[in-house]
Amino acid sequence: MSVLRVEKLAKTFAVKGGFFGRDRAGVRAVRPMSFAVEKGETLGIVGESGCGKSTLARMLVGLLPPSQGQIEIEGAALTTADPAAFGRMIQYVFQDPISSLNPRKTIRQIMEVPLKRLHGMDRAARTARISEIFASVNLRDEFLDRYPHEFSGGQAQRIGIARALAAAPRIIILDEPVSALDVSVQAQVLNLLADLRAEFDLTYLFISHDLAVVEAVSDRVVVLYFGAVVEIGRAEDIFRAPKHPYTKLLADSAPVVGRPLKAPEQKGSELPDPLNPPLGCAFAGRCPKATDLCKKSDPQLEDMGAHHFAACHHPN
Repeated sequence: MSVLRVEKLAKTFAVKGGFFGRDRAGVRAVRPMSFAVEKGETLGIVGESGCGKSTLARMLVGLLPPSQGQIEIEGAALTTADPAAFGRMIQYVFQDPISSLNPRKTIRQIMEVPLKRLHGMDRAARTARISEIFASVNLRDEFLDRYPHEFSGGQAQRIGIARALAAAPRIIILDEPVSALDVSVQAQVLNLLADLRAEFDLTYLFISHDLAVVEAVSDRVVVLYFGAVVEIGRAEDIFRAPKHPYTKLLADSAPVVGRPLKAPEQKGSELPDPLNPPLGCAFAGRCPKATDLCKKSDPQLEDMGAHHFAACHHPN
């Protein structure tokens, strides 16, 4: 059963320029994309900086309005008309755990907001629920009367996760949730997320540029390039046998202990100019397999078998 579905979702940002500040052609941060997330799974979303990962995430949680397309949760169109209903469906865990917490409020005050605003709990019910959530993320109740600056990065990320859990959502968007943490702390947080998914029957969208982390936690993976989906499939298939040359480039670029660092084969290293996007495949300027067809025709996602899809004229 699909708990989340997006249909032709896209985001274009207007750009001011020219005489008298008139709008120029907009920047297409996310190009029309469609995919579904099954109940209880973890969908990894990977790609370089600037590929549209965070813009997509912010649209899914209502922080950015989409330029076109539709978001559905459990078959119902997602709307921000009722913020409480919206917050009970989907929540966000931010990349920087410290800056995502209000520095002027205690952790107890931060934790009480979703319980009051989304669930209307009284003081006694809030106190009991916060204790339950803190126990589930391995934090002590004595932390509740402290301020965010008094915590380490790992503790602050646990608090951010606890705040998301307080809303009792069906889906949690995890935007680079461990990239700001030490490697030893990353493992603790990832194990915690796995336990919480099973305990609360959660569905995750896990956004990261770290392929090793994505491979370890994801059931399926979506690969983004220049705001578009270029490959989607089961995690083991994506990393064992990538079909799109860009996915292979990402996999070959990831450092591996004991393997000498070597730049993978590509024609360039820069993303195309978003104000002057190229015709055809956006990756053609960097792809060693590109032909004239790639520079003229934009490939669409095609079934490569075993629920594996890639948008490439010359797949691996």
